[in-house]
Amino acid sequence: MYLQNLQQDEIFVSNEMKSLRSITQMESRRGLENAIISNGKIVNVVSNSYGHIPNQLFFKKAEEMLTDAQLNFHKRTINKNDRSFITDFIIDDKSQFTVKNHKDLILPMLRFKNSYDGSEKTSGHFGFYRKVCSNGLHVSQAEIEFSIKHSKNNTHLIMPRLSNLFDKFLDNEFYTITKKFDKMKEFKIIDTQEFVKAILDRTKLFRYECSDKNSDPSKKSREVIEILNYEALLLNEEPNLWLGYNAFNAVLHHTLKKTFTQQERLDKKLFDEIYEMA
Repeated sequence: MYLQNLQQDEIFVSNEMKSLRSITQMESRRGLENAIISNGKIVNVVSNSYGHIPNQLFFKKAEEMLTDAQLNFHKRTINKNDRSFITDFIIDDKSQFTVKNHKDLILPMLRFKNSYDGSEKTSGHFGFYRKVCSNGLHVSQAEIEFSIKHSKNNTHLIMPRLSNLFDKFLDNEFYTITKKFDKMKEFKIIDTQEFVKAILDRTKLFRYECSDKNSDPSKKSREVIEILNYEALLLNEEPNLWLGYNAFNAVLHHTLKKTFTQQERLDKKLFDEIYEMA
């Protein structure tokens, strides 16, 4: 049932590229001739050579790839301020994995990103979806390459055939990384506060202490500790490195104000640092 309650933001908002001169009745300098308008707001200023890629074109083309590959999937869509957007395609078929606990289900996921403000590269990559925390895990290295042709009046997308890419991902990365998940689960955390402090010292994701004068855990640190302890209770097991990684991942995605690309980069950094402890 959890797959029926995925976030469903509106990503097909109205959008267009319009000349600044037509909007302002003023001349603009070379290289800043056009505005990208999303849902009635100017979100970017671009040159005449820029090829605007509407979500309607990109995400629907991506969905066609999965349909053509005959993959069963559920969609999650996220819209950040009508500027950057993702669609996660969570593959719901026999390709699933549990981390030594039947309640802790991992599914393959394909994430596609686009932005109207230039903050995100139009791209796609493989990742993982975890049932318990409902987050996307971006520790996968497999990227999907696109050929994007930009022109003033038209933008063409040449998308790869997904079937072979997905099979290759399952054969190589999916099972390789899930073995790492299992290894992390074997290492118990004796002191959750010390664990959180150690990871924050390594990653500098945010400050562990409340302030220079108050060494108690900060609000974000307490949130990580609470999620870690809650999931351990939910799954009826002791705190371990796998749950620790996912607690940080949850705060990274839901609390910290980061772009999608920053989330993915920090996710991989967190994973590497915590896996090193195993």
